[in-house]
Order: sequence, then C-alpha cells, then structure tokens
Amino acid sequence: MSNKKGLSFPLLIIAIVLGWTIYKQFNFENFKFEKPAIAVVYIIAFAIVVYLLVKKDKKKDNNGQTD
Repeated sequence: MSNKKGLSFPLLIIAIVLGWTIYKQFNFENFKFEKPAIAVVYIIAFAIVVYLLVKKDKKKDNNGQTD
C-alpha cells in the first residue's frame, strides 16, 4: 500500500494569497512593482511555499523503494 501525502491545504492557501498579492502589486504598464522591497519578500516567500508544495518525500517505504 502506498503512503502518499496530498497537497497541504494551508500551504496551498498561502501560495494562492501570495501569488494574487504579487500579481496585484505588479504594474503591467511600465513593468515595475509598486513597492519593490516588499515585492521581493513576497516573491521569496512564494518560492519557498511552492517548493514545499512540490518537493517529494524522500523517505523509503516498507519495500525499500523511494517515491
């Protein structure tokens, strides 16, 4: 039997909120952020959350095989 985990709901909500905030902060007319300093923080946090969502669990299952 497989012991796979699904997506983490809280991390998914955080990723959606951060993505939407980054989108709203970006000015598409002149291709700049309204507040560049906070945009960098949002982008770093978004990248960390996305990494945590997509990383694979490297633990071995009962048969000695990796996922």
